[in-house]
Amino acid sequence: MECALFYPLVWTIIFSFPVPEENTMVVIRLARGGAKNRPFFNMVVTDSRNRRDGRFIERIGFYNPVAAATEQGLVINAERLAYWQQHGAQLSPTAARLVKQSGVQKAA
Repeated sequence: MECALFYPLVWTIIFSFPVPEENTMVVIRLARGGAKNRPFFNMVVTDSRNRRDGRFIERIGFYNPVAAATEQGLVINAERLAYWQQHGAQLSPTAARLVKQSGVQKAA
């Protein structure tokens, strides 16, 4: 008899949690990589709920703040940036600053 009373309670608990929305926010932000004291950042398109260095949808560029004079410090794929912005992706403040610094035209 105890089991019969237990199962409805379990189903009530399981189905009372909120279901995530279908329309989630997509952001363009930096994901850190590299070694200690040698940072390297990938510019990625990701769901806003994912961790900073977690799963991402697409890598659209990179930023190397400690690049030597002969290395590229900032590379952004302008076509993919425009594509994701047209589909509603929002730039993080740091990503927006880097896009402005690189001279890539933001999509309206």
